[in-house]
Amino acid sequence: MSSRPFVHLHNHTEFSLLDGAQKIPEMIRRAKTLGMSAVAMTDHGNLFGAVRFYKEARKEQLRPILGCEVYVAPRSRFDKHPGQGRGKPYYHLVLLAKNRQGFRNLVKLTSLGYLEGFYYRPRVDKELLRRHGEGLIALTACLAGEVPQPAASRRYRGRPPDRPRVPGDLR
Repeated sequence: MSSRPFVHLHNHTEFSLLDGAQKIPEMIRRAKTLGMSAVAMTDHGNLFGAVRFYKEARKEQLRPILGCEVYVAPRSRFDKHPGQGRGKPYYHLVLLAKNRQGFRNLVKLTSLGYLEGFYYRPRVDKELLRRHGEGLIALTACLAGEVPQPAASRRYRGRPPDRPRVPGDLR
């Protein structure tokens, strides 16, 4: 095994509705077995398992990293219209709390996602992220994130899409 430490920062648990099957105690035990010093929980759109996750990780002497994979509305969280051919009415964004203020802001964002931005999913928008971003670390998330989407939609194959074709080029 590598001498460099590794920590999973994007994990879904059984509280990631319709997406996660991983039970918190088993996830914590597996991270410990693999020699990790910390592990993150980033369920989709909620913090329902945060307390249980935190307690289980601390019990096993692992550093719990609390986070959430939020849904970000492309325009406003109040906009309840589909993306007009632009795909889903939200992008994914992983947020990790780096301190107590970050966790408070994560709670605020997920709550407002349900209270103000719910449209298929509990969504936030960039205005809320600016207002409640202190103490948070943002990751680009999966292929459904706003950063990876342009690359995925252009079907990159290791080169920019506007490169001219050359004879023998297999696309």
